[in-house]
Amino acid sequence: MQIFVDADACPVVDIVETIAEKYNIPTTLLCDTNHVLCSDYCEVIVVGAGADAVDYKLISICHRGDIVVSQDYGVAAMALGKGAYAIHQSGKWYTDENIDRMLMEGHLNKKARRGSSKNHIKGPKKRTNEDDERFAQSFEKLVLMAQAREGEQDGTV
Repeated sequence: MQIFVDADACPVVDIVETIAEKYNIPTTLLCDTNHVLCSDYCEVIVVGAGADAVDYKLISICHRGDIVVSQDYGVAAMALGKGAYAIHQSGKWYTDENIDRMLMEGHLNKKARRGSSKNHIKGPKKRTNEDDERFAQSFEKLVLMAQAREGEQDGTV
């Protein structure tokens, strides 16, 4: 198992790194050339700044049983399609049961933003300590579940 983070403007990189190190899980942060990331624990892969370049690189290197951290529903859908686990920076797990609805909502929201003559739509709310705590708990729970399933599959449990 490995953890991959769509790290462009990702507010939970430090939390992921802390939990990954706690469980000794190899972790890769992917970002484009517009972002500079350094890590003492994680491998950092810098991808060209093309549209969706980070997303495609991440999906090309993740495998069944890996964990993907991304706020992009499309990336999450592709990760699920490969048999990987996926989690949003809010702590919400992407699943086969909820991904279609999330993709449709994202599409409709994007369409509404494009169709609006008001281009001053507010961005996301400021991130709070509670948001970070919620993500940390959910992420650690996902890591433990993924490790347990991995152990069942290779016979170590």
